[in-house]
Parts: sequence; structure tokens; C-alpha cells
Amino acid sequence: MAQEINEDISEVILSEDDIKGIVSRLGAEISRDYAGKNPLIVAVLRGAFVFTADLLRAITVPCEVDFMAVSSYGDGVKSSGVVRILKDLSTKIEGRDIIIAEDILDSGLTLSYLVDMLRGRGPRSVKVCAFSLKDIPNHTPAIKPDYLGTHVPDEFIVGYGLDYAEHYRNLPYVGILKPEVYSR
Repeated sequence: MAQEINEDISEVILSEDDIKGIVSRLGAEISRDYAGKNPLIVAVLRGAFVFTADLLRAITVPCEVDFMAVSSYGDGVKSSGVVRILKDLSTKIEGRDIIIAEDILDSGLTLSYLVDMLRGRGPRSVKVCAFSLKDIPNHTPAIKPDYLGTHVPDEFIVGYGLDYAEHYRNLPYVGILKPEVYSR
């Protein structure tokens, strides 16, 4: 019998209710700031798809969604430093207001690259909405999100779309993965 994925979590740091409150607040902030506009929400796949789906339902102004897949991690736990575009946008963004929805911001290097690349396509604006920001001691991310859900500890966290080697995305909460799981 397969091991329960919940057994791999050492601590839940954001409950389902915590997440609902964070997303509701972010949706209200975006709705206020984009009143009378039609922003394009760009979900960064795969991690941000769960957050983006909830965020879209929390935004009360007209908006559209598109998806990009970028990679700098592969199956590892540390960024490789090389950003690859695996899936590009289907929507033309020239003259549009863009909001990039990201699951977690740690170094910010991948996101900074993505923002610069999208700005080069002539949108009216590019903003970043990050569900979480990893608090890494003595480190400032390469980019500051315009909308920030919450801070998380400098641990390997999974759940709510966040993964380790494509597992744990389906957890309805955010938790700390036990080190023995990713040290195998």
C-alpha cells in the first residue's frame, strides 16, 4: 500500500482557512486596483495553477487568464540558474495590463527574468502577485512582488500547488516537507 503523502509533512504552516483568507485579500486588492480594466492573469505553471484558479474566483473585475511554463529547477531542490520557457503565452499582451501569478518567491531570479521578458512585448503594465515569499536569512529577492500573500519560513514547503518532484501539489494546505523525503 502506498504511503499517505500527509505522513511526509513535518508541520502544516498554512491551513485551508489561512489560504482562503490570503487569496480573498489578494483578490480584493487586485479588484480595487484594476477597477474598470481587464487584466490578463498569467499563471506560472505548474506550481501556481491552484493559486491562480482560486485567485481568479476572488477577483471581481473582468479578467482573462493565460499560462506560461518556465523551469529553473527540474526535479531538484535548488534552482539550476538556467531559465527555460517550456510553454509561452497564447495571448498577445501588447497594451495589456499583466499580473503574473506565482506560487512562491525565493531567489526571484526566474520571476525577474520573466517580468523583463514580458515587458519587452509592450504591455501597458506588468505586476507580480506572489502567494508566498520565502524568508531567507540575509537574502533579498531579485524582485519585489506588487501583491504578496504571506511570508513562509526558509524550509522546503509543499502543498497548494507547491511540489517536490511533481508530488504533494494536491495537498489542500501548505506544509514543511520532512528532510528525509528529499534527501533520499
